[in-house]
Amino acid sequence: MSYTYERDFKKRAASRPENIRKRILIFLSLLTLAGGSLLFRYGTLMLKNEDAGPAAQSKRFAERGPILDRNGRILALQTRLGNISVWRPEITDPVLLSRELAPILEIPEKEIFERIAGSASDFVYLKKQVDQSTMGRVEKARAEGTLGGVSIEPIVGRIYPERNLAAQIVGFVGNENNGLAGIEYAFDKELSPQDRDEKNGNQVVLTIDVNVQHILEEIAGRTLTENKAEAVMLLAMDPRTGDVLGSASLPDFDPNDIRSSTEITRMDRPAIWSYEPGSVFKVFSISALLDAGVMTDNSTFICNGHYEHVTGRGERIVINCLDAHGQVGPREIIIYSCNAGAAYASDRLGISAFSAGLRDFGFGSRTGAGNPGETAGFLRPAERWSERSKPTMAMGQEIAVSALQMIQAATAVANDGILVPPRIVSRIVSADGKAVENYSAGSPRRVLKAETARAMRSYMVDVTSGIGTGWRANVQDLSLAVKTGTAQLIDPATGAYSPSDFIASCIALLPAEHPSLILYMVIIKPQGSSYLGGRIAAPPIRDAAEALVDYLGIPRGRNPQIGHPGSITLPSESYPVVKDYIPDFSGYSKRHLLPLLLRDDFHIELKGDGWVRRQSPAPGTPLLPGMTIILELE
Repeated sequence: MSYTYERDFKKRAASRPENIRKRILIFLSLLTLAGGSLLFRYGTLMLKNEDAGPAAQSKRFAERGPILDRNGRILALQTRLGNISVWRPEITDPVLLSRELAPILEIPEKEIFERIAGSASDFVYLKKQVDQSTMGRVEKARAEGTLGGVSIEPIVGRIYPERNLAAQIVGFVGNENNGLAGIEYAFDKELSPQDRDEKNGNQVVLTIDVNVQHILEEIAGRTLTENKAEAVMLLAMDPRTGDVLGSASLPDFDPNDIRSSTEITRMDRPAIWSYEPGSVFKVFSISALLDAGVMTDNSTFICNGHYEHVTGRGERIVINCLDAHGQVGPREIIIYSCNAGAAYASDRLGISAFSAGLRDFGFGSRTGAGNPGETAGFLRPAERWSERSKPTMAMGQEIAVSALQMIQAATAVANDGILVPPRIVSRIVSADGKAVENYSAGSPRRVLKAETARAMRSYMVDVTSGIGTGWRANVQDLSLAVKTGTAQLIDPATGAYSPSDFIASCIALLPAEHPSLILYMVIIKPQGSSYLGGRIAAPPIRDAAEALVDYLGIPRGRNPQIGHPGSITLPSESYPVVKDYIPDFSGYSKRHLLPLLLRDDFHIELKGDGWVRRQSPAPGTPLLPGMTIILELE
């Protein structure tokens, strides 16, 4: 047996090389067939892709839709950008190259050199997402032979022509051209083509008016500087439609240069940030109490400088007032901003009913305006209220709101009791302009009786009188319904109210009889000589009203009034009269100033277009022969 096995083993061993050769041939044959199959499949796919033409490449070159203001002004637009890079092995003189690139890329020469010399890789990005002008300058320098080793990587990017204007609302995109914040993020699917056959995304049209936004941001910037504040918000809204016409939030940023921004500058404060509103909130707490029928226009309370209440458990609750106002009714509570009166009035309504009244205004819920990351604020469930909660909330504490919630609630007072949710997006329009989808934040609903809203507006008109806290918001020839507020901020370190950090605010409805505009100003942590809303927030509201009332065509004394039916009567236009003293030119248009240019006893110098906002010398200055009067128009 052993012999036979050994002989067979030797025989198999002798034939092994031949077997190995056969196996190798078989393997090579199979490999050749597999390779041929792959090549055939690759060629088929390439031909199919070529035959498909542009449709197969549509996703790669998809055009992201623009973001527009209400009048069609472009706020965000897709464009061709470029990334500038260098390949170090091709650089002959890095010092010279850095010197050539520095003015083109607007990067310090030393920084460019350090990036090139200090890189562990031969491939180095110098600047990403440069515009076409910069790419053109790089191309020209390359053609002249001075930028050896420099390359331009074409990419699709986003530009924001209005730069900082409404930046937190518009938002920005990432390197892949996908939305990362603001409308760019919230409406990313609408802006980007979702179908391979689509080449262009939809257009998103905002309710924002670029001109209104510019006016608000200029006033907000001035207010921020004058009060050395941490931040400022200034909003304008049409209460009839819910359209947010402008929403300034400073400090801000330039979405074209996102790397220079911070989380704070990118924050859309009017939608995201919640805070205790202070006495402006009395507009809504007193309206809720009036509407519930627990107080009337004739109800009275005694304010001796504070509110005091002893609970059933013996706890003494004291809320201080700014002054001892004596006998006050709902009108006086609003005019004087009486904390004690508001607190005593709240005692007349149960917790559940009072909580329901505040929630009817939208507090404690998101408005749905269209801003991503919108806060719901903070309104504790009624069953968790303490005996201090109701009088405290009545004066604007122990509740957190957003600026959007405040202007939403104000629409109920402006619209004779009908609340209209705010919106920042007007409509979505297809790339070809044929399909239009209107955007809605919600349906209007009644939250107050008409007589309650009208009564509150009449109280707020008196706030602008000489005895009210908002007299600094008063505008000539225009009736404003105003309420001011001052709120303390919580000190995070102590958990108690800060003795030095405040929020000053002011809200206005105009014209008071039939409001078509709501203005709301919030100044966060002012550091100037005063922190009271009536002193520092009311003047910017006046400035905004003065500028916007003419731009929006809101009737006032100097604007033509049209009477109908039966006849149309246009009153004679008033022109400024210049005699012995320089008059107040505020609100006059350039057309009204043209006759003064013909005068030879003094000179008029006009700057800008629109209506007069500033003048020099000041009104009342004696007119001297040959004097030059400078008028700045906006």
